[in-house]
Amino acid sequence: MRTCWLMTAILGLLVAAGGAHAQPKYPTKPIRLMVPFPPGGTPDIVARMLAQKLSETFMQPVVVDNRPGGGGAIGTEAAVRANPDGYTMILVSGSYAANAALYKLPYDPVNEVAPIALIGEAGFVVTLHPSLPVMTIKDLIAYDKANPGKLNYGSGGTGTAVHLATELFNQMAGTKMTHVPYKGTGPALNELLGGQIQLIIGTMPQMIPQVKSNRVRGIAVTTAKRSNAMPNIPTVAETVPGYEAVTWAAILGPQALPKDIVARWSREIDRILQLPDVKERMAGDGMEPAGGSPERLREVLKREVAKWQKVVKIANIKPGS
Repeated sequence: MRTCWLMTAILGLLVAAGGAHAQPKYPTKPIRLMVPFPPGGTPDIVARMLAQKLSETFMQPVVVDNRPGGGGAIGTEAAVRANPDGYTMILVSGSYAANAALYKLPYDPVNEVAPIALIGEAGFVVTLHPSLPVMTIKDLIAYDKANPGKLNYGSGGTGTAVHLATELFNQMAGTKMTHVPYKGTGPALNELLGGQIQLIIGTMPQMIPQVKSNRVRGIAVTTAKRSNAMPNIPTVAETVPGYEAVTWAAILGPQALPKDIVARWSREIDRILQLPDVKERMAGDGMEPAGGSPERLREVLKREVAKWQKVVKIANIKPGS
């Protein structure tokens, strides 16, 4: 009986060990990469580029799932509340921090998510209608102060990254340019081209072609250092010390995501961001590859949320205003 019991115990341990050894390795099925915006925009383009590369690495399809609405908050909530098994991730942009500054969200944007990787950062371009007698940021500040109420700037809507970047400029430069919100940056750009508004601090992917074709005048970039995409254009900070406004893309997952899955994604994204074709494609959109640890991304989230909360409070910006 004792021998029989001992053999049964040994057999049980062997089966358990064999079962653990045979446990399937992540991932074993398609992965959903959610994008809380419509197809065609910069976040969607970045997500599809990453999805292709990750599908090759994981040997499982990484499928982009567009979930627009609520300025990105609807899709983001669905992703951060998803089963934390590694099969639902989300790519967010700078509007993620702007939403946290404007709205009372049903999730904590810093502490109730699993930061995975910062994909890249891109600045904005201060762009003017060519008829405006302004060639530099110093000229812009002087013109606004000499002509109160005459400068109108456009954005894709209240609380968007473009809106907040311009309000930050107003606060730091002492200007009082008037906000004109549109339903998207496309209509705002059309109004700038037509001369109905005088200025947009627009995203690089949208504005670089317009500047190069001389349809608008680009006078400064909003990054801390000059951009590789537009090296001859100075930064706003060269005139307004400390000014910086960037949009960014990052991958997040549900809060309870296993650490080994977080580490796997972070490692793979770091590798992908070093690929020459990825670097070239991102550079074409004025985006600098980032990468780095999940902890670095969490610090970025903290910094960006706090920064835009301060801007919103000083400017007294209300949703829908």
